[in-house]
Amino acid sequence: MGTVFSFDVRDTPTPAVTDALRDAVAWLHRVDEVFSTYHPGSQISRLGSGEIRLGDCDPEVAEVMGLCEWAGRVSGGWFSHTPGGSLDPSGIVKGWAIERASDILYRAGARNTCVNGGGDLQLRGEAAPGIPWRIGVAHPLHPGDLTTVVTGRDLAVATSGTAERGAHILDPRTGAPASGALLSVTLVGRHLTDVDAYATAAFAMGDAARSWTASLDGTEAFAVTRDARAWWTAGFPDHGLVPAAAGPGPRQPAV
Repeated sequence: MGTVFSFDVRDTPTPAVTDALRDAVAWLHRVDEVFSTYHPGSQISRLGSGEIRLGDCDPEVAEVMGLCEWAGRVSGGWFSHTPGGSLDPSGIVKGWAIERASDILYRAGARNTCVNGGGDLQLRGEAAPGIPWRIGVAHPLHPGDLTTVVTGRDLAVATSGTAERGAHILDPRTGAPASGALLSVTLVGRHLTDVDAYATAAFAMGDAARSWTASLDGTEAFAVTRDARAWWTAGFPDHGLVPAAAGPGPRQPAV
């Protein structure tokens, strides 16, 4: 998927968990083969070009298309799997794939894990007995610094922005890179499939993201704006999030 994946398993290793880790890695490679928009022979590329139809694809393709339609409805059209007129469900595929990889480990008995795909994470259980996970969110203006820390158990965390990959999120209304009020937006919930899609939509909608994310059940948001300010949803502290100053200047990372 053009990014780095990692698995952090805090449980005592067992043969079942070791096998599940291999299965999870194989699953992610399969997702890349099927859904990569960079490979002309992938099913999603061939579907987009009209070479094949949805019924010719693996069942997971129809599942993802359904999720994309759902995300489009929930976001009022700000999430789109056809930005610029080309089929590209990448805004939901990565979160969906990571959550499924986490499920593979969980079913094998791994109860305390973190699956990280390019900074989008599905977290299960705890980092250690009685100790929650602590996830630093990178500051989009200060490489190596953090703008907030997400603390909790059984969480999903997804961030969309321009700091790592530049202007890669498209405005579905124009097909051009989104250039609204945000530099980054982080969504926190329980399921990475959901919050990954929400983060993509929220970044595209810019100023409107503040009221929209506040309306989402079971989800909280933290954003850094282009004028180096921050905002967060009303339930933000309830998720153990610790806001840090978003203005310019060096700060001690909150780790």
